Amino acid sequence: MRQVYRLTRETSCCFSGYRPEKLPWHTNEDDPRCQELKRKIETELEQLYQSGMRHFFCGMARGSDMYFCEAALNLREKYTEITIEAAIPCEAQAAKWNEWERSRYFNLVGQCDVETFVSREYTKDCMIRRNRYMVDNSAALLAVYDGKFGGTMQTIEYAARKGLRVVTIVP
Repeated sequence: MRQVYRLTRETSCCFSGYRPEKLPWHTNEDDPRCQELKRKIETELEQLYQSGMRHFFCGMARGSDMYFCEAALNLREKYTEITIEAAIPCEAQAAKWNEWERSRYFNLVGQCDVETFVSREYTKDCMIRRNRYMVDNSAALLAVYDGKFGGTMQTIEYAARKGLRVVTIVP
């Protein structure tokens, strides 16, 4: 049985990033640029771990969130005190995704240590509430971001107002 590290805001990190539609390679994860992004996420997670982060929040969206969750799971194999929390905006988050994406989603959620639903039902603000939940419970934010308007930009701005350490990776 894994020993779970005591969760604190000071040792927690959250993630925000783009869905496939905003990434240059869209859903082609074999693209060298995608592979490079995944390596950068792994490198940044290792550095965040070395700086004291032990609990990682993931919003479980398609695209960058999935890369982050997979990298955090890989890091947990190396450092067993790491915990990963699936911060899910609503129960129906993956309901309209294709079969492959839903399968990946449920597989990843099933490997997380904690599963938190911000809302049972979909609401127009459940994604924002999910992002704020993660930021409010973290000391650092890792983001895949290159200036595009949207949820990632809003999450970075909110994290900066809350005083989080913000690390960005340009896709």
